[in-house]
Amino acid sequence: MAAKEGDNGEFYLRYYVGHRGKFGHEFLEFEFRPDGKLRYANNSNYKNDTMIRKEVFLTPAVLKECRRIISDSEIMYLYVIELDAVEDIMKEDDNNWPEPDRVGKQELEIVMGNEHISFTTSKIGSLVDVHSSQDPEGLRIFYYLVQKLSKVLSMLGLMNISRTGMVVL
Repeated sequence: MAAKEGDNGEFYLRYYVGHRGKFGHEFLEFEFRPDGKLRYANNSNYKNDTMIRKEVFLTPAVLKECRRIISDSEIMYLYVIELDAVEDIMKEDDNNWPEPDRVGKQELEIVMGNEHISFTTSKIGSLVDVHSSQDPEGLRIFYYLVQKLSKVLSMLGLMNISRTGMVVL
C-alpha cells in the first residue's frame, strides 16, 4: 500500500477553495508542510473583511493523525495501480470531475512518501453535485476527504494554541 509506506517519509498537503465574484477573490487555503508548519489563509471581502492569515507548528501527533485520515480515505490510490490487481479500478483521476467554473474551484495536492497527487475541480455544493458527476466514486472520496480535513482544521482552531504558536495537546 503506497500511502502507508510513506508514513515515515515526506508529508505535504495543500487545499484551496475559492472564486472571484462580487466581493473580489475570496478563498480559503491551508497547507501542512513537511516541517510541521500549518499555514492558513481565509480571504473574504464581504462587509470589508480583511484577510486572515495564521501559521502554527503542529505536534507530530497531529501530523500523524492527518496522515492517517488521508491514508484511510483511499485518495492516494486514485492514481495507483496495484501490481497484482486484475482490474485497474484504482486508476481514477480528476479528468472526469467537473471543471472549475464561475462558481469556483478546489485544488488538493498531497505528497506522502514517494506518492504525489494533485486534483482540481469545481466547488462542490453538496452530494447531489457528487452523484451527478461523471465520476461519482472518485469525487465522493475527494469530497469526504476535504470534509474530514476541514474538521481537523476546525478542531485545531478550537484547541488551545500557546503564544509560541505550538499546538498544545
